[in-house]
Amino acid sequence: MSDLARLTQSIRQSLGLAHKRDIAAVTDMLAKRMPFQENGAIALGDDCAAIRDRDGFLLFAAEGFLNEFVAAQPWFAGYCGVMVNVSDIYAMGGRPIAVVDAIWSDGSEQARPVLEGMTAASEIYRVPIAGGHSNLRNDRPQLSVAILGRANKLLSSFAAKAGQKLLAAIDLRGHFREPHAWWDASTGSPPERLREDLELLPQLAEAGLCGAAKDISMAGMIGTVLMLLECSGLGGVIDVTAIPRPPDIPLERWLCCFPSYGFVLSAEDEHTEAIIGHFSRRGISCAVIGETDASGRLRLADADSEQLLWDLHAEPLTGCGPKLKQGA
Repeated sequence: MSDLARLTQSIRQSLGLAHKRDIAAVTDMLAKRMPFQENGAIALGDDCAAIRDRDGFLLFAAEGFLNEFVAAQPWFAGYCGVMVNVSDIYAMGGRPIAVVDAIWSDGSEQARPVLEGMTAASEIYRVPIAGGHSNLRNDRPQLSVAILGRANKLLSSFAAKAGQKLLAAIDLRGHFREPHAWWDASTGSPPERLREDLELLPQLAEAGLCGAAKDISMAGMIGTVLMLLECSGLGGVIDVTAIPRPPDIPLERWLCCFPSYGFVLSAEDEHTEAIIGHFSRRGISCAVIGETDASGRLRLADADSEQLLWDLHAEPLTGCGPKLKQGA
């Protein structure tokens, strides 16, 4: 088996993709039980729910965290509660307004580090914690956080078109929080720089340089690209040798990790140089990593070969986006 074939198989079988496959069952149940939603006016599958409001969009998102993560890394779980929601808002071309949280714990001392992590991120990203729900009489710590934001012009997973270039923009100025697959380029970094780096996303949207984007989630970079393509009813090819990566980090680990600052974008070829320039001027690595097409199939390629990662005609991932015909 070639190195590319082993890499493709490993990504396909990763836990991050397995969690994203669970979304299909949830979206299917919701679609059958929301007859009041007119003609799917609010698309399911984007980083945020985008609701038209006057001359822009209100953005809503929420994140829940595994109990094991909250118990083992309470401060970082609280920090991520704000950080990942903020990233979702910016990934759609928006700017955050406020977050609310729901926290459960066995007493106030168990809740303290979670709340300290949340308040630290709230201060760094200048996003207030505006309320929520608390229960200090639970048998274990649990956390979920929701966010409200607003966009003047959207970046959306549903806006990619065939024949566009796929780009990845990642802050490589970080480190793994060993032994986990979490690339932390946020804690310990200058707060003003973090905020200004995120501001690049709405600036790209408002300048008309890009219409489709998604933040890299626990599905990893490849899984995130696959979700974007699924929402837009597309396929594509990714050149794994073109992906920005820190030196000495194995490619397989890098492609399956969750970076604190990482986005995939789909844009017209004529705009790629300007997009890369915007990120590069802020020290963020950005490169063209592939191209979209109408195949409904995502392939991975290197200098010598190409491997099929996923055929959306045969097997949806999240179940979001248009239904692709069998055998197309």
